[in-house]
Amino acid sequence: MKIQDYLKQRKMMCDGAFGTYFAEKYGVQELPESFNTTRPEWMRQIHKEYLEAGAVLLRTNTFAANRRTLGCGEEGLRENIRAAWENVLQAAAECGRVPGEDCFPAGDIGPLPDRLGWEEEEVYREYRLIADALTEAGADILIFETFHDTEDILPVIKDLKKERELFVAVQFCVNQHGYSNAGISARRLLEDAAQSGVIDAAGFNCGIGPGHLCRILRKTEQPEGIFLTAMPNAGYPKYMEKRKVFSNNAAYFAGKMAEIGKGNVAFLGGCCGTAPAFIAEMCKTADLSAVTAGEKKREAAVRSGAGKESGFWQGKAAGRKLIAVELSPPPGADDDKVMQAAYLLKNKKVDVVTFPDSPSGRTRADSVLMAMKVRQETGLCVMPHICCRDKNAIAMRSQLLGAYVNDIRNLLVVTGDPVPTLMRQDVKSVFNFDSVGLMKIIRELNQEEFAEEPMAFGGALNQGRPNLEAEIRRAEKKMAQGASFFLTQPVFTQKAADRVKEVKERTGARILCGIMPLVSLRNALFMKNEMAGIEVDEEVIGCFSPQMSREEGEAAGVQIAKRVMEMTQGFADGYYFSIPFNRVYLLDQILEL
Repeated sequence: MKIQDYLKQRKMMCDGAFGTYFAEKYGVQELPESFNTTRPEWMRQIHKEYLEAGAVLLRTNTFAANRRTLGCGEEGLRENIRAAWENVLQAAAECGRVPGEDCFPAGDIGPLPDRLGWEEEEVYREYRLIADALTEAGADILIFETFHDTEDILPVIKDLKKERELFVAVQFCVNQHGYSNAGISARRLLEDAAQSGVIDAAGFNCGIGPGHLCRILRKTEQPEGIFLTAMPNAGYPKYMEKRKVFSNNAAYFAGKMAEIGKGNVAFLGGCCGTAPAFIAEMCKTADLSAVTAGEKKREAAVRSGAGKESGFWQGKAAGRKLIAVELSPPPGADDDKVMQAAYLLKNKKVDVVTFPDSPSGRTRADSVLMAMKVRQETGLCVMPHICCRDKNAIAMRSQLLGAYVNDIRNLLVVTGDPVPTLMRQDVKSVFNFDSVGLMKIIRELNQEEFAEEPMAFGGALNQGRPNLEAEIRRAEKKMAQGASFFLTQPVFTQKAADRVKEVKERTGARILCGIMPLVSLRNALFMKNEMAGIEVDEEVIGCFSPQMSREEGEAAGVQIAKRVMEMTQGFADGYYFSIPFNRVYLLDQILEL
């Protein structure tokens, strides 16, 4: 029997938490996955207890089974996963259960550790290796659980579904307010899963207790086309002697799960702290009559917003090159120079003024607050940069809401430079997510909070990245989340211009080409030797000499800028001027105003 056929008859009772019950039962603090091959009898005993309690779906003990966590190679990981699968099958046999009839073994996959330390290609390969090992062992049900979004796993799921018949469930981890660590709401997470076309079931596990999950599900509309899962924690743990300890509240848990079970939930189970006794209590109280997933799949991709357009390019003549100018917020409290530069730009043909967010990980005045002051005092269209280095999802959403109520409607979203090495002992980066993750948050705010006038946002384009294919794929990801423009790194050479052109041709993105009028030999050498990803060749360096006056250096920089504009004239949608030391008066000579 396929799992879909079982779900036509009744809801699926799942097992509880393997890891916390393992630690409680055997008094061992090591990961239970590390015992799949060495103590299989321990693993089988836990599976049997959940079966005897009433569980029908059993997850393999592979939540943390990956090469980095287990410290093993590919074959070692495959051996571990095969053993985990055999432990489930043996436990079922010892309980007289028949897989596919009165029990359903499922391969369990959790998030990779230290995600930001992995390259995208590594992430795909690792999840694919885990999934292949499970399916080769015999799994035709895969459960991806405790994820913040689908970004890392969706490519793997799509490829797996092309090759074999699988039932795939994805469970997300949200907080008490219904948001994941990526800042995405429960509603959006379910909708993204439904719109994927390859996820069969989606829901929530871990992070919250049953009471909070009950409230979240009550106000979250279930999208059509997927089964809904609910596997919360037993509650919230206390820490005793550096160990997580959950209360023995099986009756309370079962009561709340009975409330959840009255809704359109197809899978009921538990996460951290839910021992077999919790599952037994649930079986006494839960309504297990069948529910069905809707037949109709959602068709339309998510739009970034439904209201009027607010991008800085709106109302501009078609075909005219857009002009963005960067002003660097001050490193101290004196903002005279940046305000003088802003007033100079007021009467020039500038479409938007941008403000970097503490570039190179060094403190400057807040980009949003600086943008607000310039907008209020000059009336210029402003666009602060927002980077992911310094704030978690809660603080980031607060900042975005604050920017919006102060009439800021354009943002440049960047991952951000790391904190300088010498500062890292005292200052820690956050990097709760990268620029794509932050774009998801803004996209969601555009649909929920800013629907009448959604924010326009774009991303950075690093044409100097050695692997241009990876940069193009990343640009496409950003565009899928709603990015409507890109600002490039400064272009100095024909090679860099050609790479920008290739990105433009292959993605169709709106691109403002980075222009930096260097102003001295020292400035040029610094950019060549100190700024990663920016190519300054010897021809550019040769335009300067140590004997040049300030005016001569600036004149050389103006000519270089004009030459780059000629290189990119045929494909650039506009230009993004980053002028050293806020010398914006050079625009008059560059643009011949």
